[in-house]
Amino acid sequence: MVVSKKPMLLEAVRQRIRLKHYSHRTEKSYFHWIRRFVLFHNRRHPRELGKPEIEAFLTHLAVDRKVSASIQNQAFNALLFLYREVLELTMPQLDVVQLAKKPQRLPVVLSPEEVRQVLSQLEGKYWIASNLLYGSGLRLIECLRPRVQDIDFGMHQLIVRSGKGNKDRVTILPEVLKQAFERIPEKSTDHPYRLLNVS
Repeated sequence: MVVSKKPMLLEAVRQRIRLKHYSHRTEKSYFHWIRRFVLFHNRRHPRELGKPEIEAFLTHLAVDRKVSASIQNQAFNALLFLYREVLELTMPQLDVVQLAKKPQRLPVVLSPEEVRQVLSQLEGKYWIASNLLYGSGLRLIECLRPRVQDIDFGMHQLIVRSGKGNKDRVTILPEVLKQAFERIPEKSTDHPYRLLNVS
């Protein structure tokens, strides 16, 4: 009789992430933080670790490694996924984690005129991609995916397929892009990346 072995921890993590259709970037991030958590505790299995060990790891990131608040939160979410989705255990309530400090700096934002100056220096697919990022609020990976059939010219909308959390959403289509996209030949609508091939 053949006995199937349970997958190793990190392989089980990978399988669960892919089963839930998380993005490749999320898979890479979670894999990284879970691995670091295990190594931090001398390769002990997470089933043997609980609240004190999780708090110690997250505090270590903030105090010793001096990571940002967003990075610490990324690590926390990876551990949350590990315990809830992979090990099927309840994540303990954390009380004494030293939180990473959020930066108090004001963001540097370009003025509309500065944006116009930048965009005026671009051409072709780079101009289109930059206008999608700025005018439609797309993430970098999202601006590479739009197809002609994702555009609703009547409603001035763009459908974003499989965005963050593998969800679809609708965003605005800037007028300047509407004019550019309307010049795309009808026969090109079956090409998934046609929008960024427009010159």
